[in-house]
Amino acid sequence: MATETLDTSDGLKPARDLAEGMQMAFPGASPAYLEARKALLAEEIELRRHATRLVQQRQALPPGPIIAAAYRFKDEQGFEATLADLFGDKDTLVAYFWMYGPQRERPCPMCTNWLGAVNGNAADIKQRVALKIFGRSPVDRQYAFAQERGWRHLDFVQTVGDDYARDLGLLNEDGTENPALVVFRKDGPSIRLFWMSQMRREMADPGQDPRDSPDIASLWSVLDLTPHGRGTDWYPRLSY
Repeated sequence: MATETLDTSDGLKPARDLAEGMQMAFPGASPAYLEARKALLAEEIELRRHATRLVQQRQALPPGPIIAAAYRFKDEQGFEATLADLFGDKDTLVAYFWMYGPQRERPCPMCTNWLGAVNGNAADIKQRVALKIFGRSPVDRQYAFAQERGWRHLDFVQTVGDDYARDLGLLNEDGTENPALVVFRKDGPSIRLFWMSQMRREMADPGQDPRDSPDIASLWSVLDLTPHGRGTDWYPRLSY
């Protein structure tokens, strides 16, 4: 097992040793359950440590490519905007392209599920980074669906033309779309790619649905994708 060969040169205690301190909230657990739960807890500690290393590796990425294309967008008021405009006063932009093109009667159910979860955290997320939802449908159509779902904290923009979707490989030959999560970062007057999901459908493990890692559906997971992460002294508030 991974826990038996852990390199503790970084000063961390072996996960299995930490798991031995587990306390059960309810009496009556069998010895078999206790042993299996401790082993599982050790793996959970290892997963947490691996996830932390993954975040650190992501944040240490060298500068990404400069975005040279002059992508155009249309905001809620119908005004055209550049990619730089979408940052507002932030230096980081988290952009999710959802599958709600003009050819679709209704949005993709999975995109809808994910955006519903993000909506609940969007007010908090936007304290740290800019957050925009890109769609090929007219912006008023996107907001109409958002109102139907009760989403109040997501900012939708329409991609003007299909250059953005084509460049990212999001349009299929049959007219269907693929989603994309991209993190951009300002670098002086330039905008660079910081990170984007590169897990393609063919990278899925046998017997599993294609999915990213981490599976982002919470405040902390989204902030972990950004250059400054969660911060050291910031926590969400009930209101701002």
